[in-house]
Amino acid sequence: MNLSYILLIPFVPLAVFLVLGIFNQKIKPAVSGYVGVAGLAISTLLSYYTAFQYFFVHGKADGVYQTFVDKFIWMHFTESLHIDMGYLIDPISVMMMVVVSTVSLMVNIYSRGYMKGDDGYTRFFAYLSLFTFSMFGLVLATNLFQIYIFWELVGVSSFLLIGYYYTKTSAIAAAKKAFIVTRFADFGFLIGIFIMGYYTGTFDFQELTNPEGVVILNWASTSFMGLSVITWALILIFMGGAGKSAMFPLHIWLPDAMEGPTPVSALIHAATMVVAGVYLVARLFPMFYLVEGGFALQIVAYVGAFSSLFAAIIAITQTDIKRVLAFSTMSQLGYMMMALGVSGFEGHEGVGYMASMFHLFTHAMFKALLFLGAGSVIHAVHSNYLKDMGGLRKYMPVTNITFLIAALAIAGVPPLAGFWSKDEILVAAYENSQFIYYIGVFVAGLTAFYMFRIYFGIFWGKDTKYEHTPHESPSSMTLPLLILAFLTLIAGFVPFSELVTADKTGFEAHLNLPLAAIAVGVGLIGIILAWIFYKKENDLATRFASAFGVFYKWTSHKFYFDEIYFFMARKVFFKSVAAPIAFFDKKFVDGTMEGIGNKTVLVSRKIKAIQSGKVQDYAFGFVAGVVIIAFVFIYIWTN
Repeated sequence: MNLSYILLIPFVPLAVFLVLGIFNQKIKPAVSGYVGVAGLAISTLLSYYTAFQYFFVHGKADGVYQTFVDKFIWMHFTESLHIDMGYLIDPISVMMMVVVSTVSLMVNIYSRGYMKGDDGYTRFFAYLSLFTFSMFGLVLATNLFQIYIFWELVGVSSFLLIGYYYTKTSAIAAAKKAFIVTRFADFGFLIGIFIMGYYTGTFDFQELTNPEGVVILNWASTSFMGLSVITWALILIFMGGAGKSAMFPLHIWLPDAMEGPTPVSALIHAATMVVAGVYLVARLFPMFYLVEGGFALQIVAYVGAFSSLFAAIIAITQTDIKRVLAFSTMSQLGYMMMALGVSGFEGHEGVGYMASMFHLFTHAMFKALLFLGAGSVIHAVHSNYLKDMGGLRKYMPVTNITFLIAALAIAGVPPLAGFWSKDEILVAAYENSQFIYYIGVFVAGLTAFYMFRIYFGIFWGKDTKYEHTPHESPSSMTLPLLILAFLTLIAGFVPFSELVTADKTGFEAHLNLPLAAIAVGVGLIGIILAWIFYKKENDLATRFASAFGVFYKWTSHKFYFDEIYFFMARKVFFKSVAAPIAFFDKKFVDGTMEGIGNKTVLVSRKIKAIQSGKVQDYAFGFVAGVVIIAFVFIYIWTN
């Protein structure tokens, strides 16, 4: 398979970033928008070409999808331990290139209308291209250290875009929060990489994930606290993935990340930063599954299941539509992690792995559509809050129908994309853990309810008296909505089980009608309840909120996790750890240095009179010196 062009996919966005960044003040805003779109269009076409060539022409040999690698040694440590740079092409990296390029292109096209007139228009497109380049580099990585390099570059890109409105205090705080919280998670990731490299002697993905390789077969050679060191390394690596994918308890940065422009939210939540954690676990899945009976994978499953439920409950009470969608993303990412955690490895046993990647693929389409639809609404009414919306279907027909398609998809209504991938996740959970299965079904009902809560609240509900009559967004914004809506309609029909599987062999998936009926029924119940509560203006929601009392208050305040972390940081970490260190630094380290400096100044003041510049003082000094030396010699001579 000829892949000589493959590096163009990440490097075209990098070139766009450099051109727009360096010539920021010289390029006209309208031109920078076209440059950004053109760059992503090239990467998208190459990604689709690669997918076609890989999946349908040259990628398969003897019934197994092959792995194509091209790399060079960048840093050499030992004969076997070195850091390489290059690219790795296999089913999940090809799938991710399609996802990243598609959503990024739609976001770039959409941003031409959404960001029109903004003072930092060119800078914004430069940042978008940097973000896309970083994610391409991450998904093409051949080893743990290469993925970590681009992992951090994704973090930097998110910091720049979340804090894009740098004159806005809340945006700066949100950018710092996202950066700091993910730094704690990434510290665990880095330690996991070091442990993995030290004990296995390699960072290379092909060697680490070979089911019959020496790395996995010899995993039990060293243990710590009852677990092998490789299991500990996998848990720490998952910690990094949990931070990026906003899993509990490292989720607190995600809602505040909505301070960035809405196209940024779509890019972060659908195709770049938050899906990186799921991709990381999938990339190392053979190790997670085979090492020590899959203990680390069980942690992935339960963290994913709890995060999914936790976020769905919070989403029900949020009043900012972007924050509802943010917690929805956390919940759906929990679904993906849960699916990986309950998966087997070979054939039909690996349905969870396939379902997770399938849901990542379909979720990217309808979640990007939801965020861009929300952006279209915000663009029209200049508010993020449900209280300022209502009856917009009359003014924004395109946004209304496309948002409805996305809401039906995430609610799992057939035959839309979300139905197929969610059904496969629930099948995998049912076959592995009844407890996790019931959590998944309950979350499906909650998802349908909170999504149609905001749908009815935005497009139906009260007939809001707007100060300015809302209008449909320009074609540069509605075109991506229509394309993503079309993809949401057809994405579920992709034969994913034949293309992306844990063992790369493919299998034929079948619809489990009883489980599908249960999931669809629960989803429809959620939609019907939302219809009753929110389609027409009434006080049912207020009465139910009052009935739940303290629990509703806790839920609306996101269970006070921000306050808990703030207390821990200010009262515990700063006061008990940082303050004593600062005291020691100021009084002892700085005090010692300042003391030495002060003594030096004092001595210099005492002796500087010697250098007076007066000839008589120097003559006196000379004569006095001669006399003293003479007396010393006489004393020595006589004794």
